[in-house]
Amino acid sequence: MTRLLIMGPPGAGKGTQAESLARRIGGAHVSTGDIFRANVSQQTELGQAAQRYMDAGEYVPDEITNAMVKDRLAQDDARESFILDGYPRTPDQVETLDAILAELGQDLDHVLVLVVDHEELIARLLKRAESSGRSDDTEDVIRHRQEVYVAETAPLLPIFRERGLLREVDGMGSVDEVAARIDDALGL
Repeated sequence: MTRLLIMGPPGAGKGTQAESLARRIGGAHVSTGDIFRANVSQQTELGQAAQRYMDAGEYVPDEITNAMVKDRLAQDDARESFILDGYPRTPDQVETLDAILAELGQDLDHVLVLVVDHEELIARLLKRAESSGRSDDTEDVIRHRQEVYVAETAPLLPIFRERGLLREVDGMGSVDEVAARIDDALGL
């Protein structure tokens, strides 16, 4: 059983590393970004609401996100092992996650944070925007999302550090190099 949270600013490689790590630990990759994008592409009511926030580089409101995460963590493939990707992003969401996990009789084992140079993040996201055509990856929105991360999500790091859960990992380099650092940090 391994229950993890992966954090880092947009463009740090969380999704890429979380997918690979989920396979290595035999757990579910629980990505709020993937859930939001699936709902947007299917034009669900939730997807239409989420699209407005995502296009502006803002976070989707907590009540929507919390309900989706609670439902996802209760599914069979996430009962034993999971890696959360994109949640929690605010101190209120940390409290909600604590309550969700307590209700499920679970705890987080580790919180990984990928540390990447700010300008490298911008370059990565601009390159991704060119190759994938993501409407939420214009340069202005990318820079705004970085600011939102610093203001709203980075303050969670001390909470997890105080709990003894935080593992900082250098997110610069190839995907394989970063994956090896993650495995070292987790003792895998």
